Amino acid sequence: MSRKLDLRTGRPVWSAYRAPAVPTSALTRDVKTDVLIIGMGISGAMMAEALTADGHQVICIDRRGPLKGSTAATTALVQFEIDQPLSTLSKMIGKAKAQQAWRRSRLAVSNLAGRIEDLAIDCRMRRSQSLYLAGTVLGPSELHCEADARRQAGIAAAYLTPQPLAETFGVDRGGAILSQGNIALDPRRLTAGLLLKALERKARLYAPAEATAIEDSADKVVVATKDGPTITARHVVLATGYELVDIVPAAAHRIISTWAIATRPQPRNLWPGPAFIWEASDPYLYLRATADGRVICGGEDEDFADETRRDELIADKSARIADKLGRLFPCLDVKPEFAWTGSFGTTTTGLPYIGAIPRHPRIHAVMGYGGNGITFSRIASEIVSASIKGLADMDAELFAFNR
Repeated sequence: MSRKLDLRTGRPVWSAYRAPAVPTSALTRDVKTDVLIIGMGISGAMMAEALTADGHQVICIDRRGPLKGSTAATTALVQFEIDQPLSTLSKMIGKAKAQQAWRRSRLAVSNLAGRIEDLAIDCRMRRSQSLYLAGTVLGPSELHCEADARRQAGIAAAYLTPQPLAETFGVDRGGAILSQGNIALDPRRLTAGLLLKALERKARLYAPAEATAIEDSADKVVVATKDGPTITARHVVLATGYELVDIVPAAAHRIISTWAIATRPQPRNLWPGPAFIWEASDPYLYLRATADGRVICGGEDEDFADETRRDELIADKSARIADKLGRLFPCLDVKPEFAWTGSFGTTTTGLPYIGAIPRHPRIHAVMGYGGNGITFSRIASEIVSASIKGLADMDAELFAFNR
């Protein structure tokens, strides 16, 4: 039904921190439910929490198990700032739609933070500002225009010239945009917390359970599994991350490989002024600190999906990332204590595909998340849950497959 990908390799930093266990059962007989969610990573977990909160019967399946796909590979910089700058996106899809997408992304981060607090999920969440540095894609003058574009959209953006950038953050660059309202968290703890909340509301979690075929009709969807039992649902949500299911259109979606490192804890060596830092470059460097003072730094993205080739590059890419990090902050010990690689899907515009698959109104999919996976997962949970309730989300067309 799908091309299987080894979604990550190496040792992600999150393995150093315990996440709550999520109990699952074996699928031993045919079952029925309102909604079947395929995938128990961050997207599936958000979907399960939202749909059980709406009172739906929910079943989740995963061929690996909870938290075992690409979720653990994320660096968890949960930003509203989309990979595609607002000024660039405006030229691609029009100013009004681009502003709408950016505003919805900002709202999603705010909604997610509020939901985590409401549910009292301990995922080490911290609110953070973000520093977007001038680079090879947007230099200082273009970055100034980007800040203006954001302000016109009602999104606060402070442009920093070199002197305040150096004084406040210890960064030597030609300029930067300072943004507020992003969050940092532990993605495995968040995923576990959401799945456990869904379990409290009587969701059923089956793993390992692999979907092998999907057949939909006017009033139901029947999913066959590898070991025999079938699951019949009114709706199916494909939250399979970057493993594309055959039924999902692959147009305008491509797989990117990325690499990341994490240092030893060194809270006294961190840059002043706590913030995420990323570059207006291609490929761009992105970095954040953990609650205990490790620096997580990623980048060096390349446009290919060959796992063997990707994995062979871990040592070389880790050294390059560490070198770039050391040039940006010479006072840091940049030796990697953790190094890993993963794959993710992206689109030309940087906007994900979310919603019912064309000609399959009961099968919903979420894909093409780029660097904003957790933010777009939140948007997906809002759009898909509204659709299943028979409601229209005002931004659904922005992300629809037939947009």
